Amino acid sequence: MCLKLIKNILIKRIFDIILSLIVLILFFPIGLILSIFIILESKGGVFFIQKRVGKNEREFGMFKFRSMKINSEEKGQLTIGEKDKRITKIGFFIRKYKLDEFPQFINVLKGDMSIVGPRPEVKKYTQYYNEEQKKVLSVKPGITDLASIQYYDENALLGKSNNPEQTYIEEIMPNKIKINLKYCENANILTDFKVLTLTFFRILGLKLISKN
Repeated sequence: MCLKLIKNILIKRIFDIILSLIVLILFFPIGLILSIFIILESKGGVFFIQKRVGKNEREFGMFKFRSMKINSEEKGQLTIGEKDKRITKIGFFIRKYKLDEFPQFINVLKGDMSIVGPRPEVKKYTQYYNEEQKKVLSVKPGITDLASIQYYDENALLGKSNNPEQTYIEEIMPNKIKINLKYCENANILTDFKVLTLTFFRILGLKLISKN
């Protein structure tokens, strides 16, 4: 492993740890309020922990604020926007503003994830990856990436499909992987800052989509 690559990995890890600690400390009061609403609305815990495929195809438990009724995953792993009756009222709110993703900063501190990187998939869908697509599994998955920004309204798109799972496997997933492969080829700290900036504006409703 060359010195430059080691340096980039070290810088990225330090950046991940510092920013994650800051976010978790600042977000704690909001997270506490959301936790109360989640518990009051439906039975089940505050967090939903789902097995995802990470770097080198190693599975790990990814944290999210629970936005669905308990045992909802047994009815399918894709969510289809407003048509999906499994999502709770508070769940729709936290999903809209991506607040359900904040517990993943814990995954970043644990080393399972990075802040910026290809979004981790469940094993059910990574089994469809070809050898070229599996290259996205050579890096740590992230909380946000360019593919997630471009497919910010993915649930709504799936909700319009007559066959959501087929649409995801044959159209959305391959396009997202293509975007993430390009990221993997050009990843650096400046690229990560760019992705974070685009993510922030997208959450605010400003569609500043990068073509790079």
